Amino acid sequence: MIPFLIDKQDTVEIVRDQIAAILASEAASQRSLAETGGEDPSQWTYRTYLERSNPWAEFLDATEPQPPLINVTLESCDYAMSRSTIVGEFTGAEALINIDCYGHGMGSDDPSEEGHTAGDKMGCIEALRAARFVRNVLMSAEYIYLGLRGTDKEQWVHQRWIENVTIFQPSLEGREIQQVVAARVALRVQFNEFAPQHIGVPLESVRVTVKRRSTGEIYFVGEYDYDGG
Repeated sequence: MIPFLIDKQDTVEIVRDQIAAILASEAASQRSLAETGGEDPSQWTYRTYLERSNPWAEFLDATEPQPPLINVTLESCDYAMSRSTIVGEFTGAEALINIDCYGHGMGSDDPSEEGHTAGDKMGCIEALRAARFVRNVLMSAEYIYLGLRGTDKEQWVHQRWIENVTIFQPSLEGREIQQVVAARVALRVQFNEFAPQHIGVPLESVRVTVKRRSTGEIYFVGEYDYDGG
């Protein structure tokens, strides 16, 4: 029986949550930098969600353009036996984390487009804007180890890389949603995963006496005091 309460998060959950926290924090930072530089902060405005199935549902009743939504979800986690131990540490754990960027578009007048820009085109532009932000943030030198280096978790993340970016149109009950386009950034992360291990009994003290027999043979007599008696 495991003699203690398992009340920890697995590494894969911590990594997933950290990615969402990074994106939300950097979005706020970019807006601040835009304002300081005299730029329009709305071009760096993103709303970040974690493990939502359809965060874009609020787009359905929107009467004006909405900022892109970013939704971070865990798709799968694999454990490589060849790079793991039999006593609880998986050094080759690898997760696939999807970062879905939803863009909302509304038709607008645009002389360069013969007087009108289609809503679905704007949705795609907005989705790709968010995906661009995600890729640049997560693949920057600041986040080689996803911001976990220098903490007690610094050995957890070994590497991260973007596998691909896929464009798709969300659907509701089998029906595609007009004016909403999504770009999925598939991020792979390799890290250590752990499980509960045996906890030994610590020694309080060790006393060793060296003795010699009449024959000249050296031998030791030890006394050990264990914690708790």
